Amino acid sequence: MPSFLEGLPFRWLVLALFVVVFCRAQGTYWLARGAVAGASRSRWGRWLESAAVRRGSALLARWGLPVVTVSFLTVGMQTIVNAAAGVARVPWWRYTVAMVPGCVAWAFVSATVGIALFWAVVAAFAGSPWGVVALGASVAVGVVVWWVRRRRRPAPDSSV
Repeated sequence: MPSFLEGLPFRWLVLALFVVVFCRAQGTYWLARGAVAGASRSRWGRWLESAAVRRGSALLARWGLPVVTVSFLTVGMQTIVNAAAGVARVPWWRYTVAMVPGCVAWAFVSATVGIALFWAVVAAFAGSPWGVVALGASVAVGVVVWWVRRRRRPAPDSSV
């Protein structure tokens, strides 16, 4: 955690984290929304057609804007879903209404469990050999799970 946040009372820490995630989410939304306009003439065109953006768009199409809110509680989907909302040109006010509760939840989780997890990782690297082993095993399990899921996924249909 940045040193300027360390001594803050809990409510100010949550507010600071809320502002950070709010600005990041809005920035992602507006970058994606702006990129759509000139995507065919730039390097962003390929990214906007990537599998990750298609997955985020499919989630939005299937479940609607609550996906935006829930994405703040996931690892790895938050940016994709926010970008997908921009790519899909979801009206700003609707996107923001769905985004704010997610930002609040993210700020609370980050201010409590997130910071504790961060310091646990730091402590593991700082001295406990068992902590380093547990962290390494967790990363290895995550990589294996990702690899197995990726291998089981059917190949994309090239005829489309």
